[in-house]
Amino acid sequence: MISVVIPTLNAAPFLARALAPLVGAVAFGLVKQAIVADGGSDDDTIAIAEAAGCEVIACARGRGAQMRTGASLARADWLLFLHADTVLGDAWFEEAARFIGADAQRAAAFTLAFDDESASAHWVAFWAGMRARLLKLPYGDQGLLISHALYDALGGYRDLPLMEDVDIVRRIGAGRLSILRSRAITSAEKYRRDGFLRRSSRNLVLLTRYLLGADPAQLAKGYD
Repeated sequence: MISVVIPTLNAAPFLARALAPLVGAVAFGLVKQAIVADGGSDDDTIAIAEAAGCEVIACARGRGAQMRTGASLARADWLLFLHADTVLGDAWFEEAARFIGADAQRAAAFTLAFDDESASAHWVAFWAGMRARLLKLPYGDQGLLISHALYDALGGYRDLPLMEDVDIVRRIGAGRLSILRSRAITSAEKYRRDGFLRRSSRNLVLLTRYLLGADPAQLAKGYD
């Protein structure tokens, strides 16, 4: 079974949509626990999480730290880390159940999509899919399904200000990471605000600098 961990910070506009696809997985008998690790929201995030039956824990702000704290409460044999503005596609849990049944010491991410039907959104999603499948470098908005045992063996998420998602998939290694066909549909709000080409280009530059050894703290300043 799966414990779902969702880091949040003022996620009220998105959280209910992110939680909705988990309902079917609970009925299916796959999801055992949903944990919301909140970094100090001052909107209705906590109220929405509690109303949905999630376990809520307050923790230091920062996705790496929040997911690490949330995972410390997880009781299931598998963990699913999911961003609050990401919605898993229909029947995701059926594919996840097959993966879990076949692979005890592995991890998987989902296929990226956006809640935007523009050509720019499809273009960015296509190249993100190529990066994930060929280089095995999915970002956190594609979710991460990982066995609890493997997560613990790796030491879990590190408290990094940026690139915590790339850091952990590099430690997982290409040979232990699969990309599932089910979609993780993430919010395109930031891409629409900044421009799809501009934001994706900036992300690529940040990733390249990180892979070349740049300090995540310095990269985070540029990201902010």
